[in-house]
Amino acid sequence: MNAPAASPEPLDAPLGTGPNAVLRRVGPSDLSVFPIALSGTVFGWTADGPTTTAILDRFVELGGTFIDTADAYAGGRSEIMIGNWMRARGNRDSLTIATKVGKGPDHPGLSAPAIRAAVEASLRRLRVEQIDLLFLHVDDPDTPFDETLLAVDELIRAGHVRYFGGSDHTANRLFEARIASAQLGVAHMVAVQKHYNLMHREEYEKDLARIAAQLDLGVLPRFALAAGFLTGKYRTRGDLERHRRGHEVVPYLTRRGARVITALDRVADQAQSSVATIALAWLLSRPRVVAPVVSVSSADQLDQIMSAPRTPLSRQQLTELDRASA
Repeated sequence: MNAPAASPEPLDAPLGTGPNAVLRRVGPSDLSVFPIALSGTVFGWTADGPTTTAILDRFVELGGTFIDTADAYAGGRSEIMIGNWMRARGNRDSLTIATKVGKGPDHPGLSAPAIRAAVEASLRRLRVEQIDLLFLHVDDPDTPFDETLLAVDELIRAGHVRYFGGSDHTANRLFEARIASAQLGVAHMVAVQKHYNLMHREEYEKDLARIAAQLDLGVLPRFALAAGFLTGKYRTRGDLERHRRGHEVVPYLTRRGARVITALDRVADQAQSSVATIALAWLLSRPRVVAPVVSVSSADQLDQIMSAPRTPLSRQQLTELDRASA
């Protein structure tokens, strides 16, 4: 139930942007998606019904196919709003739907009963028969991996879930999960979500990038725009007071942050593009990255976001951004 593949760009391509970067395959799965995932974080929270509908409509209008949500977002309201929108538009078969379980207040953790109950509830809220990509929203140390993996495999065999991945798992835990999956003879992870952007590189690039390549995992960077800092709208402390999420970017108002924004300004000017577009285009140039997960508060913000996969960056521009953010 995902968009049909049309020569997806290889995940190890040296440059992940350009006019032909239309669809990318999620790891070893047969899911091929537009290289921007729309986050449902704000749906039912800071985005009301009409705003959510407008965002979803514009996302699809601009070529989007991949929507990412969670049972914990707005107490499940995000899933409900996405499900109602899909039912009204009749477009389920053209979309790839990802959701997460493990953090929801009704079914916390990754025990077998919690996973089964959480997935059943998500299916009802999304009004679908199958979840394309299920993420384990937490790493639950109180539940043996074997129990979690067997429960997910059961859901896959029953047709309720197509593929699954990790979220915020360390490189070592991802490796442990793969070994356990092989020993049990069950489905293994095909993707991972991780905090990754120009301002937050070390956590992913130090260990996880190597393991993602070794395990053939598709990577979906979360916080791709660093809480809005990489849009360029926060340049001084005075800018913080004018925006609701300003406090989240305080750690980025440093000399390094200023270097990154200066480099983004320069490359954006050369490409006749926006700072946000260039920040996402840089992410899309990284090995294994399939689709940054991006949240917006209004439909008009999507024009810059969705142009990133079709914004080519030269090696010189990528090097400049690498150095500024090192």
